[in-house]
Amino acid sequence: MADDCLFCKIIAGEIPSNKVYSDDDVYAFHDINPAAPTHILIIPKKHLTDVSASDANDQALLGKLLLKANQIAAEQGLSEDGFRYVINTGSDGGQTVYHLHLHILGGRALNWPPG
Repeated sequence: MADDCLFCKIIAGEIPSNKVYSDDDVYAFHDINPAAPTHILIIPKKHLTDVSASDANDQALLGKLLLKANQIAAEQGLSEDGFRYVINTGSDGGQTVYHLHLHILGGRALNWPPG
């Protein structure tokens, strides 16, 4: 856990969030500035600044992140019409919070290219 990390503070309960899911490894919550009707962030409880900061020891955690995102997307009713996952990495990638997070976006048709 990083003391100055917004998402670590959310995990610790120091900052409120609209929780969707939590277990020993991951935490999911609604984005406070949604870019789609359904916009959920799923984050590892282990502090990783971004996906490129992970290594082979994080393989199971990264897999769990994706599988849990699939489950959450289905529970949110997104599976039939589709949805998008986004993982921003670094400033040029659009990352603004430096704690690995996966965006689940859905509930409307999403355009391409996204940026």
